[in-house]
Amino acid sequence: MELWMEEGDAWALLARKLGEHFAWAQLPPVARTDTGKPWFPQYPQCHFNLSHSGDLALCGVGEHPLGVDVELVRPRREGLARYVLSEEEYAWFTLQGGDWGSLYTLWTLKEARAKCSGTGLRQAPRTIAVPLLEPGQTGTLDGLTFRSYAGEGWRAAVCSAGPEPLPEAIQGGM
Repeated sequence: MELWMEEGDAWALLARKLGEHFAWAQLPPVARTDTGKPWFPQYPQCHFNLSHSGDLALCGVGEHPLGVDVELVRPRREGLARYVLSEEEYAWFTLQGGDWGSLYTLWTLKEARAKCSGTGLRQAPRTIAVPLLEPGQTGTLDGLTFRSYAGEGWRAAVCSAGPEPLPEAIQGGM
């Protein structure tokens, strides 16, 4: 699996990186599943996912279904953590200090899982179970593998349905 992040457009980043790795002159046609997850009908073995937040773009490519999410860390409305986190997650969040970075760490894991499964956020976020990981850690839950990432002012996560190891760092990870 490969993960890339930089400033700019996520689709342009994906096209450039796939061109470098597979010598594709351009992205092949993209289709969407019934739930909206993009895929390449000509290359069903090439799984990918995209995310963007502010000027940051993140894309992941692998041999198995995956989901990625990146978020700029910024204050949100009071009470958001109680709304989006399960009781166990909220307790962990509180132990971490209850800061926005910790909330975004859990949020990116949740969104990566929802994107990996292809369901998106069609259920209450607090019902999307994720392992309690600090940035830089890898964990498993329900047969899925997760990894959390962090940098100055951002958090990111990847969730994979395959056995391949997850990258320790995001290429170009700012």
